[in-house]
Amino acid sequence: MKNRAVYMTGINQLEIREIDMPQLKETEVLIKLEYVGICGSDVHYLEYGAIGDFLVEGDFILGHECAGTIVETGKKVKSLKIGDRVALEPGCTCGQCEFCKTGKYNLCPDVKFLATPPYHGCLQTYISFPENMCFLLPDGISTKEGALIEPLAVGIHAASQGNISLGDSVVILGSGCIGLVTLLACKAYGATDITVVDVIEKRLDYAEKLGATRIINAKEKDILEEVDKITNGKGMNIVIETAGNKTTIFQSSYLVKRGGTIVLVGMAPESIIEYDFAKIMSKEATIKSVFRYRNVYPKAIEAIQKGLINVSGIASHEFAFEDTEKAFDFVIHHKDDVVKAVIKIV
Repeated sequence: MKNRAVYMTGINQLEIREIDMPQLKETEVLIKLEYVGICGSDVHYLEYGAIGDFLVEGDFILGHECAGTIVETGKKVKSLKIGDRVALEPGCTCGQCEFCKTGKYNLCPDVKFLATPPYHGCLQTYISFPENMCFLLPDGISTKEGALIEPLAVGIHAASQGNISLGDSVVILGSGCIGLVTLLACKAYGATDITVVDVIEKRLDYAEKLGATRIINAKEKDILEEVDKITNGKGMNIVIETAGNKTTIFQSSYLVKRGGTIVLVGMAPESIIEYDFAKIMSKEATIKSVFRYRNVYPKAIEAIQKGLINVSGIASHEFAFEDTEKAFDFVIHHKDDVVKAVIKIV
């Protein structure tokens, strides 16, 4: 078996190399990867070399959204076997801290997360990974869909943080990949009135196809006025910000209903943003945030299997492994056209 990986060798520089096969530990499985999604964080690392305090130093492998087939198992692996198709949850936590022990393992300070420096990612042919972070894909779910479970997990966690229930009205600010999977999650949770807002028409078209009640192009219409009309001045039960934009974050306090909930998902470039907290306090609104996800993969897989969520329409572009550099270049220079790009490894 020959292993190859795509290395980031500098700003906007990628190179395919042949590398050693992973050394398999007793509790790990060896996976031949078949699909890897390109996340916004991968693009940001490639363009700027850092995200916040996470700095790329030296050659680095990107990618954390992936799925493939097991080709070897460690001696102590019990629940998985050769030939099983799996989706990988990319964060391996310590299991011992207060957050891990209370079920909030996404907050573990010692997490080893794929493609978050200094830990290499999964843009490679083979990867070894802990058995307990590999989730079996049942018949009927492809490995391409399996690679999309990672972003879907963010959307499901966002819907969960918003306590979405039957009959809720929701406005989702941003219809990129995370906005769209949040839309799918909100529908699965029972929201019956979902408004999606963006400035890119193609993304809004995807939102409409995936079942948004209505779409609003913020370039053409004032969001606050439109939501005011839709709700007769009451505001939305839940406002979910996925764009990571200071303007939409600021608008969330005006869009939410009295007693409603705001869920902040997108990470804005600015760490300090102007916000109308007087408006929040007068409405007794709740603000929640999302950092990755926790305890979501099994329910995400089950939701896809039972037809409650269909992620197959999220991937707008597919590229061959050999064309990974071309894929990133396309994503960077055609942001208005790309919803989600995936790399086919096989």
